[in-house]
Amino acid sequence: QVQFVESGGGLVQPGGSLRLSCKASGSIFSIYDLGWYRQAPGKQREFVARISDVYSTNYADSVKGRFTISRDNAKNTVYLQMNSLKPDDTAVYYCNKYPYGPAYWGQGTQVTVAS
Repeated sequence: QVQFVESGGGLVQPGGSLRLSCKASGSIFSIYDLGWYRQAPGKQREFVARISDVYSTNYADSVKGRFTISRDNAKNTVYLQMNSLKPDDTAVYYCNKYPYGPAYWGQGTQVTVAS
């Protein structure tokens, strides 16, 4: 069983940056493809970024060129570097496997982009 714990969210002004972290339990972290997802108020949860076990990456069009996903298998941690943040990026951000496993959602971390 894998558990994910997200951190690093907060309030940031438009154009600012944040780095989210997600630490996973379990000894086979390195074999998973991992993803970041987000859910804005009143909207469905959506895909943000993915990193494979061999470090290939994919991004939602809405964040391409602004967000970067990375992983450190030695620390069982996946990161999301978010630059040039926009108010539309306001959401609760979650990490999970990719494709996600419904049983593995954590609490998420709130990101609010506002002036």
